[in-house]
Amino acid sequence: MNGTNPYITLNNGVKMPALGLGVFQSKPEETTEAVRTALNTGYRLIDTAAAYFNEREVGEGIRQSDVDRADIFVETKLWITDYGYDSALRAFDVSLKKLGIEQLDLWLLHQPLASEFDKTIQAYKAAEKLLNEGRVRAIGVSNLTPSELDRLMSETEIVPAVNQIQVHPYYSQAEWRAANDKHGILTQCWSPLGGHTPIIMQKKIPSKIQ
Repeated sequence: MNGTNPYITLNNGVKMPALGLGVFQSKPEETTEAVRTALNTGYRLIDTAAAYFNEREVGEGIRQSDVDRADIFVETKLWITDYGYDSALRAFDVSLKKLGIEQLDLWLLHQPLASEFDKTIQAYKAAEKLLNEGRVRAIGVSNLTPSELDRLMSETEIVPAVNQIQVHPYYSQAEWRAANDKHGILTQCWSPLGGHTPIIMQKKIPSKIQ
């Protein structure tokens, strides 16, 4: 893969590798070696999340690899228990400390908090602040429906660069992808090879991220 990983330009001009390693359900004791090996093999994007509980091991894998940090695209996600403005800013600092990096390449809201969508809006406004300060290079969302995406955009300033949703050959999500395309938002796939049901809330919701 080394030297052949294509890049995609996001709507704010940031270039993101088209292929990456996701570490969902990767055990912490296995994550460092997986990340190190992936990077040395040619991967340049690593996707983690606060709710995966392996950000620290991802950071260690990056440091152990033979690849310069400047050449690695790191993305992580904010979990719903830290939605809200101030709590999102604090959680961002925690994620960066665990990863051991000074700037994040992409930060996503992990999924909408439908019962308290105002907190989702406030968390995204915190992401806008961090983007304007240069602490993150691009911001986005994950698992937002077209209607939720419309509401978010009506109450915030910056169009998300990414909406990460489940897409694979047996679950094409045509309506969601069309909504993303309409706004110039990149559809980033999770579970692209299949293996998960399309019901987002079947995931176990962890307690507040520490």
